[in-house]
Amino acid sequence: MGALELAALLMTLAAVFGLLNHHVLKFPSTIGLLVISLTASLLVIGLDSVLPGPDVTGAIRAAVSEIDFYQTVMEGMLGFLLFAGALHVNLNDLHGQRWPIALMATIGVTLSTVIIGLGFWWLTGVPLLVALVFGALISPTDPVAVLGILKTVSVPKSLETKIAGESLFNDGVGVVVFLVMVALAFPKAGAPPMDAMAVVELLLVEAVGGAVLGLATGWIAFRMIRLVDEYNLEVIITLALAMGAYALAGALHVSGPIAVVVAGLLIGNHGVRLGMSARSAEHVRTFWHLIDEILNAALFLLIGVEVFALTFGAREALIALVTIPLVLVARAAAVGLPIGLLRWAQPFTPGGAPVLIWGGLRGGISVALVLSLPDGPDKPLLLAATYAVVIFSIVVQGLTVRRVIQRFIGPCARRP
Repeated sequence: MGALELAALLMTLAAVFGLLNHHVLKFPSTIGLLVISLTASLLVIGLDSVLPGPDVTGAIRAAVSEIDFYQTVMEGMLGFLLFAGALHVNLNDLHGQRWPIALMATIGVTLSTVIIGLGFWWLTGVPLLVALVFGALISPTDPVAVLGILKTVSVPKSLETKIAGESLFNDGVGVVVFLVMVALAFPKAGAPPMDAMAVVELLLVEAVGGAVLGLATGWIAFRMIRLVDEYNLEVIITLALAMGAYALAGALHVSGPIAVVVAGLLIGNHGVRLGMSARSAEHVRTFWHLIDEILNAALFLLIGVEVFALTFGAREALIALVTIPLVLVARAAAVGLPIGLLRWAQPFTPGGAPVLIWGGLRGGISVALVLSLPDGPDKPLLLAATYAVVIFSIVVQGLTVRRVIQRFIGPCARRP
């Protein structure tokens, strides 16, 4: 199936499933698309196993296996989605919550990686480095899933900023940690072994290099925007920025996610305030809102059909289920430690910790990262565990986060 045919199929399914969700399930749109897509996939698998006739499941599995999920998400969708998310984050609010966001996106991700890695190693007996790879890919919260939930509920502004800021930045940090762990667990033939200095250098180059690139490209785009007052051209400039910064980051071997987040924050704040008219700013925000909605729909549909890529037995299913509470425990530690460290320096939103823990959703990025791993005896187990955590977090946590907010913070209104 070619790219055009795949895009046409995804958009058609998104329209049909979205209409069904709107009239029947009435879930938040992304969750509804995932639930319907997953349910339809499981029904096909179930019916195909009991009814005689052609091997429909095998044919669909072959078609799904042709989709490079990693390339589609990490090199196709992610840059646009992160830029769209960062574009709507207020930089002043982010600065006010910089310390909890920074600690959760760095120390929190690292601590979660270690806890999940050690727990998964103890549960499964896979090599420790492979278990830490799993910890790295499942620890960062997915900004796509998290920001999608924030669109449906109202929470205190400071807590909303923490949730959005953490999800945007810990994604970039988590991908960098994942790359380090993959290099340690699956060294390339002929490559020198990585020592502590090499690990630190890779972390600094990826993270700091990505931030510098985002600032540089964002500043150039900002200067271009100030030269015109034509919203069509300004939309094109922002589109070129998101695509160019992410592509250039890949060529320079720095963090693309961090680069587009920084660039999006710059344009969404200084660019809108100092470089655009009100009319241009409205068109730019509307354009990126539509990009966000369209790619979200396609991504959550893809997550639902990726069930066809799973092949596991009873042991893998049991371990996958046990991994869910392990990830929640690690998430609690990743949130609790930064809150404890900042307790005396900065007040924290009362009841905010449970919301941060339960609202730490995983999504397509984790699935893409696990699918990018080299084939081996442990990969089916890692894929099954990742998929179980992602489905649980999006469906169960995503549908109940409103109740958690009401329980620990107070009544929350659905956003229009």
